[in-house]
Amino acid sequence: MKMALTGNHHHHLRLSPPLPRTLAPAKTPRSLRTPRLSVAASLAAAAAAAAAPPAGQFRVDVLSESLPFIQKFPGKTIVVKYGGAAMKSEALRASVVNDLVLLACVGLRPVLVHGGGPEINSWLGRLGIEPVFRDGLRVTDASTMEIVSMVLVGKVNKHLVSLINKAGATAVGLSGMDGCLLTARPAPNAAQLGFVGEVASVDSSVLRPLTDSGHIPVIASVAADKDGQPYNINADTVAGELAAALGAEKLILLTDVAGILRDRNDPSSLVKEIDIKGVKKMIEEGLVAGGMIPKVNCCVRSLAQGVRTTSIIDGRVPHSLLLEIMTDEGAGTMITG
Repeated sequence: MKMALTGNHHHHLRLSPPLPRTLAPAKTPRSLRTPRLSVAASLAAAAAAAAAPPAGQFRVDVLSESLPFIQKFPGKTIVVKYGGAAMKSEALRASVVNDLVLLACVGLRPVLVHGGGPEINSWLGRLGIEPVFRDGLRVTDASTMEIVSMVLVGKVNKHLVSLINKAGATAVGLSGMDGCLLTARPAPNAAQLGFVGEVASVDSSVLRPLTDSGHIPVIASVAADKDGQPYNINADTVAGELAAALGAEKLILLTDVAGILRDRNDPSSLVKEIDIKGVKKMIEEGLVAGGMIPKVNCCVRSLAQGVRTTSIIDGRVPHSLLLEIMTDEGAGTMITG
């Protein structure tokens, strides 16, 4: 390679052809190895890129480094809750879809659970229905529930399925009603919130033939009660209950934060790994608060029901799923039993 830099002009042309954009070595190491880059790290990455080995060698190095992680999870189920910024940005959405397809290709069994808050609000607006929130939770009356079902099951779900299929895997879109996958019950505050539900029971038998045959289930967080009344259920809750029912190796919640922070105002105070006892102590001390509490409780409940590890990761980082599963560095906070 030194000859290419110092030798004659013909050597330079032969050894350093312009790389296609998709193979440019600078992008992959950043997304695979470094979740958050400072300015200094960006400059270091640029310097490294200038002296990078040829693309083929780089790809071989990455695959070689990935082997222990690939060997760790063959045939294991990983439930991913998808939402937030990763849902709104086209680039992040493509990153999540490609990560899922890659994980399926190397022998994992990903299951994707999604909500769709922004999309629901957009359609309620188009139809002239004002969204109402009480204590941060959506009030879902009968007409709103109809729109929630239409948007989540008919639009968001099928769009994700088509993106995964286009990326080279085979996805199957389901709601909680399909195959009686989820049975809902009214939430304790249903009198105030309308058709907002909880998961009463899970029957995962409809999912197993799909994952066994290499399909990726994509599940909308809508389910009906025993009388057939549909309910909107929090997607984190659905992901946690499904992970428990499937005996998943991992539950991963994609969020719009770096993970659990010891100091909410200091991104560098990220807690990389913590156990149930430690995270409960953080809640008691007020270090975990607001919208993070239900996510943490969802993780704790899954761990108590046999899920091996749970992670709250930064969905704003490209390829955060691969970072979490395929590197020691991770992309957020891992909570263990």
